[in-house]
Amino acid sequence: MQLGSFSISLNVKDIYASKTFYEKLGFEVYEGEISQSCLIMKNGTTFVGLFQGMIEKNMLTFNPGWDENAQELDSFSDIRELQKTLKAKGIEFRSEADETSQGPASFVIEDPDGNPILFDQHR
Repeated sequence: MQLGSFSISLNVKDIYASKTFYEKLGFEVYEGEISQSCLIMKNGTTFVGLFQGMIEKNMLTFNPGWDENAQELDSFSDIRELQKTLKAKGIEFRSEADETSQGPASFVIEDPDGNPILFDQHR
């Protein structure tokens, strides 16, 4: 089961302070606009998403179809395939992808401690 690229998405109180902090750790802005309260920071193959007022709480994020540089993969497990596999394993869902659709879609599950895990396919 290929989950795609991984990042952590953080619900931050002050995106400017968070940007400065992560820059001190060696992260650079990879994508997003600070004026829109959304930045993706990158250090090597590690991504941290900074979201002010956009997500309820911190979450793990997987992007099927992308590599560690957000480049499209030739071969990957479609999000609907992942969803069916996880359902068969008894995983409960907070939200689901439309299994009759194609292309971009997402679903959210939670780990045993209530941490949300977003699967977000962009293609």
